[in-house]
Amino acid sequence: MTILPQEIIRKKRDGETLSADEIAFFAQGLSSGAVSEGQVAAFAMAVYFKGMSMDERVALTRAMRDSGDVLAWPDAGAPVLDKHSTGGVGDNVSLMLAPIIAACGGVVPMISGRGLGHTGGTLDKMDSIPGYATQPNEAQFRAAVQAAGCAIIGQTGDLAPADKRFYAIRDVTATVESIPLITASILSKKLAAGLQGLVLDVKTGSGAFMAAADDAHALARSLVDVANGAGLKTTALLTDMNEPLASAAGNALEVQNAVDFLTGAHRDPRLEKVVLALASEMVVLGGLAGDADQAAEVARAALTDGRAADHFQAMVTALGGPADFVEKAAAYLPRAPVIRPVTPDRTGTITAIDTRAVGLAVVALGGGRLRPQDKIDHAVGFTDLVGIGAEVGPDQPFAMEMVLDQG
Repeated sequence: MTILPQEIIRKKRDGETLSADEIAFFAQGLSSGAVSEGQVAAFAMAVYFKGMSMDERVALTRAMRDSGDVLAWPDAGAPVLDKHSTGGVGDNVSLMLAPIIAACGGVVPMISGRGLGHTGGTLDKMDSIPGYATQPNEAQFRAAVQAAGCAIIGQTGDLAPADKRFYAIRDVTATVESIPLITASILSKKLAAGLQGLVLDVKTGSGAFMAAADDAHALARSLVDVANGAGLKTTALLTDMNEPLASAAGNALEVQNAVDFLTGAHRDPRLEKVVLALASEMVVLGGLAGDADQAAEVARAALTDGRAADHFQAMVTALGGPADFVEKAAAYLPRAPVIRPVTPDRTGTITAIDTRAVGLAVVALGGGRLRPQDKIDHAVGFTDLVGIGAEVGPDQPFAMEMVLDQG
C-alpha cells in the first residue's frame, strides 16, 4: 500500500490516529526532503489542533531519533547526563549547568537548538564565542566531551535530521506550542545522544511557551512518560518564567552573564536558584550523590571552587574558542555600538512583566529570527533587566538596551 504525505495530513486534520508506519514514513520524508515545506507546515498545524495520542508521540519521537545516527558512550566511565529547558527569556542555564555537572563527575553531551519564537537558543548564544564550533563532526564532539566532560553543540546532519528540519519550520509557522511536537522534538535529540539520564526544566509563566501552569504540567507529564517509555530515565522540574531568568537577554550578553556566574563576578539570585536545583536533580539522577541535600552541596562546591569555570573553559577551547575566553570574555564577545537606558515616564514598582514581549523585543532588535534562514546579530539585547518588585522611574531604568544605531 502506497503511503502519501497528503493522506497522512488529512487523517491528522480529521482527528484520526496515525499508525507507527505512517509516522515513520513522514519522519523519513522530513529528513530526505521528500515531504515539502508546505506539507510539513500543514502536518504541524494539524497536530497543533488535533493532538496526538501517547502511542503516536512515542512513535514520532522514535522515528525522528532513528532518522539518523544514535550515539553510544561505552567508554565514558561516568554517568551520561543532560538537561533540557522548554525555553524562556534570559535562560542561559545550560551554559553553567553543563560544566557544573562535568565538575561533579558526570559526562554531558548536550545537543541544543537555536531560538524558537520569542525564546533565545543556546546555540545562538554559543555562536557568540569566536571560533567556537557549534556544529562539529562526531569525532570533534567526542573529543570535546572527553577533554572537558561536557560539550554544547547543535544537531549534526547525522543526529535526528528529521527534527532539525521540523524544528526550523515550526519556528515560523506558529506551531511551536504543541505538546506532542515539543515532546518529540526534545526527546528525539536526547535519545539520539545516547543519554543515561535526563532532567527537564519545564517553564511556566508569561515568557514560557506553556504560559498556564496546567499546560506546563501536561507538557512535563508528556515528556517524562514518553522518555521513560523509551528507556531513558527522566525527571522534570517546573520553573517560573514570569520574568526573565537572568538580568540579561540577548546572545552575547547572556554568555557574558554566564561567565560572570561561573567566576562569581555576578550571580542573579533567581538564576542561581534554578541552576542549583537542576544540578542537584542531575547529580542524584546520575548516582553522583546519595540524596538531594548532598547533591546540592556537591553542585555548589563545584561552582564556588572554580572547577565549573575550568570545565567551561576546557569546553570552549576543545571546540575551537579562545584559550583565555573565561578570563577575557568581554574582549572577545561582540558588543553593540549604542547603549541606552529604557526608562518609564514616571516612578513606580514593577508588579508584573510581559516576559514574552521582552523576548520579542530582542528579536525585533535583530537578536532572533523571523525566518529559518535569517542571520542574527549576537551583540544586541538588554542588560540590567529589573525584576518584579523593583523600583523604576525616569532615573531608574527598566534595562539598558544594546542596539546597532540610534534609530
